[in-house]
Amino acid sequence: MGTLRGIQFRQGLFNMTSDSGLFETAPGPGLLPLYEAKMIHQYDHRWATYTGADEDAARNVTAEEKRDPNFEVRPRYWVPQEEVEARLNAKGWDRPWLLGWRDIARATDKRTLISAVIPRYGVGDKFLLMFPSGSVLQSGCLLAILNSLTADYVARQKVGGTAFKFFTMRQIAIPTPSQVNASIAVDLGRRVLALVGPGEGRSFAFSLELATELGLQPPSGTLEQSAAATVRAELDVYVAKLYGLSRSDLLFILDPEAAKGDGYPTETFRSLRAQEARAFGEYRTRRLVLEAWDRLIGTA
Repeated sequence: MGTLRGIQFRQGLFNMTSDSGLFETAPGPGLLPLYEAKMIHQYDHRWATYTGADEDAARNVTAEEKRDPNFEVRPRYWVPQEEVEARLNAKGWDRPWLLGWRDIARATDKRTLISAVIPRYGVGDKFLLMFPSGSVLQSGCLLAILNSLTADYVARQKVGGTAFKFFTMRQIAIPTPSQVNASIAVDLGRRVLALVGPGEGRSFAFSLELATELGLQPPSGTLEQSAAATVRAELDVYVAKLYGLSRSDLLFILDPEAAKGDGYPTETFRSLRAQEARAFGEYRTRRLVLEAWDRLIGTA
C-alpha cells in the first residue's frame, strides 16, 4: 500500500469569496464555466446544474438529460479563461481535464470520498484538485480506487467532521501503481470509461483520451442506473482485491452485522443502506458487490 503524498494538490482554482470579483453571471467570449463541488458526484461531471432562472438554485441532472451526449451542465458563474490557464500552468498541468474530490463529507451523504474528472474549466474552492503524473489510464485507475467502497471505508476512519482536506487525503492508504498490473489496469479502465460517459462535444476530453489509450471508442451515451450500479460493483471487487481483501472482508465493509452476526455494535454505510432500502426495497449495493465477487473471483 501507499499514499498520495507524492501528488500535488490545490484547493480548487478560485476562492468563492475572495475571487468573486472575477465571476460573471452569464457566458461570454473568453469565459469558462466555474464548476462547484455540488455539480459533481462519483464518476459524474454532470451531476447537478443551475437553472439560470435563479442563480442560487441548482437541481440534479435528469436521466433524460444525461442520455444526451452533448448536454452540458450550467454553472452559477463563469470566469476568465486566461485566469484558469494561468493558475493551471503555474502547477505545470497541461491535460484538458481535471481530477479532484469534494471537500464536504457529511454524515447524511451516501459516500464520504466523492471523486470525479471534470473538463478543464474553472473550479471553486470546495472541489479540491490533484495533479497525478503518468498516463490517463493510471489516472482512471486512481479514480476507480478513490471511488471504491474500500477506500471510502478507510476514509471514514480518517475524516473528522464534514471537511475532507488535503492532509486527510494524504493519509488514505491506496494500492501503489506497481500493484496494478496491465491486465487489472485494463479491467478498471474499461469500466471507468463506461461510467464517466460520453466523450462527445467540448465537455469531456478525458473519455476521448482514456478510450484512445484502451484502443476503444468512447461511450456514445451514459449508462442507465441499473447497468452503472453493476459496473460500479465490479470495480469495487477489483479494487478490494488490490487491497488484499477477501469476500468476508468486503462483506464486513459493506455490512458489519451481516459479517459478524446480529447485534454487532457498528455500522459503516448507514446512509447508503437506508437510501437504497427506500429506493429499491433492499441494500442493493451489498447484493451487487457480492454477486460481482462470485462472478469475477469465485465463491471458494
